[in-house]
Amino acid sequence: MENKEKKLGYMAAWKLNLRAWGIWQKLCPQVFASTLLASVVTAVTPYVTIFLSARIIDELSGERRPDQLLRWVVLTLACTAACALLQGVLTRWANYARDCAGQLGDQLYMDKMMALDYADVDRQAVFDLYSQIRQNESWAGWGIRNTISYFESFVTAVVQILGGAGLSVSLFLSPVSAGSGLPFLNHPLCAAAMICLLLLAAVVSPMLSNRGDQYWVSYAEEARLGNRLFSFYGFLSQDKSRAADIRIYQQQENICGPYLAQENGFSPSSSIARCARGPMGLLNALSQCVTVVLTGLVYVFVCLKAWAGAFGVGSVTQYVGAITQLFRGLSALLETMGNIRANGTFLETNFEYLDIPNRMYQGSLTTEKRADRKYEVEFRDVSFRYPDTDQWALRHVSIRFRVGSRLAVVGRNGSGKTTFIKLLCRLYDPTEGEILLNGIDIRKYRYDDYMRIFSVVFQDFRLLALPLGENVAGAAEYDRARAEKCLKDAGFGGRLSSMPQGLDTWLYKDLTEDGVDISGGEAQKIAIARALYKDAPFLILDEPTAALDPVAEAEIYAKLNDIVEDRTAVYISHRLSSCKFCDEIAVFEDGRIVQQGSHEALLAEEGGAYATLWHAQAQYYNE
Repeated sequence: MENKEKKLGYMAAWKLNLRAWGIWQKLCPQVFASTLLASVVTAVTPYVTIFLSARIIDELSGERRPDQLLRWVVLTLACTAACALLQGVLTRWANYARDCAGQLGDQLYMDKMMALDYADVDRQAVFDLYSQIRQNESWAGWGIRNTISYFESFVTAVVQILGGAGLSVSLFLSPVSAGSGLPFLNHPLCAAAMICLLLLAAVVSPMLSNRGDQYWVSYAEEARLGNRLFSFYGFLSQDKSRAADIRIYQQQENICGPYLAQENGFSPSSSIARCARGPMGLLNALSQCVTVVLTGLVYVFVCLKAWAGAFGVGSVTQYVGAITQLFRGLSALLETMGNIRANGTFLETNFEYLDIPNRMYQGSLTTEKRADRKYEVEFRDVSFRYPDTDQWALRHVSIRFRVGSRLAVVGRNGSGKTTFIKLLCRLYDPTEGEILLNGIDIRKYRYDDYMRIFSVVFQDFRLLALPLGENVAGAAEYDRARAEKCLKDAGFGGRLSSMPQGLDTWLYKDLTEDGVDISGGEAQKIAIARALYKDAPFLILDEPTAALDPVAEAEIYAKLNDIVEDRTAVYISHRLSSCKFCDEIAVFEDGRIVQQGSHEALLAEEGGAYATLWHAQAQYYNE
């Protein structure tokens, strides 16, 4: 199989892995303490059983003293029970800590997403990078999540090696009797040869296993695509919002079925399944064969020394068990090292995302708190183009908002209206020119402080599956009277009175069966109420009535002038009839302001962009 993922060296992979461990230690310190203790007890328990069982067998094959047998049996039962109890408690603690760490791991990405500059959040490349991380975790746990398992495997392997070495060292030091006929077993070269065979097998077995696991790494890109397609098309029929389309157009059979049939990444005929039946399966089988052969060699060597009188029958059990555990520890250690190296490729993706820098200057000035809301904003020769493109979204835009004015922004789709709003709210910084607030470049203001002066209803706003009042206030604790007033001002009063629990009524049924589903128009009214509740000096409405019928729209605009009060309001709208009450209208075309003035003035400019749009819409309506 073609290797589509580059390989990292062990040192580079270990540095990434150590960094991941550092993140887990910071997020959830108990995960390492619990895993360390649980791994040590898990690794030591077999050696306790091996050692004590050997003493019982020695006594049975020797003097058979009842008091000694009783002592060893009681000690074995007590130690075994204690180890089992301790192992159960520690394993439960470790599992709990892992579950906590898993949730905190999700929070790690959410915190990073919230900390990113909006310009990066809005980039397709960043979205794709985040999607790769999630897809890698979904199909095989690759990335930061796997590093906890590697810590467990590493600790267990090290303790197995130390315990096995401690219990088996006397095997090579115990001499056979002179008359045994096997004097060569006492020669240092014999012990050295046996140790070399053990080390060789310990290296070869995990090497073969790791080579087989490399096919999973090579398959990562194809698996990500398959996982993405399956997670979308495989569950499309469960999406209630798509139910009507799926049935009308038979999408599940005509679209979803063929795509899933083409992408057979999880079927027996997939490339990874063929590899499992071919080279990957062969490599893993050979790895197991090496283990079996080594076990046989250990039995032969130990039994020969016991037959030659080097030690008793009980020691045979001890040495066979100890060396087997020692070999497993060595193999597990080397296999873990290989897994860490393979996982390094995916950790690079994790850290590429987590290391995205924040380039936007956060500012230091505090915005002036004015009781009279006398804020003035000026765009001064502003031009802007989105990251990763050479096309200008805005070009040489200059405009000043009059204090307390009502500004309408109109134009065709793609003319730059929403981009204009994003720059005003400083979700982006201008590529050229500057935006001034009360004569000061907005980049000099503290970013979080500047954001507080805006209430915005974006065209693609979202509500949460939370109680209605919390959606309006954006908080669990809020002023109920104020939230209710904002809903009524936004035209939601009638619907509010019919809700079973008023402001405490849950929206949607995602989290409770008692939730209430709302229409698009109702959701838009709630979004407007949310903007009003914030009570910011600037109110920005991006297509605020797009989901409302003409009557509801007329009601909203009839109230908006009173609702806005002394705020500076900016409206983006495709329905030019909603712009008539505004003090000024800015007409955008190809990223430029081509006209600016009142409704009457712009309509008087025959052949102008505004008049053309107005007459195109007016033919469908009667005043």
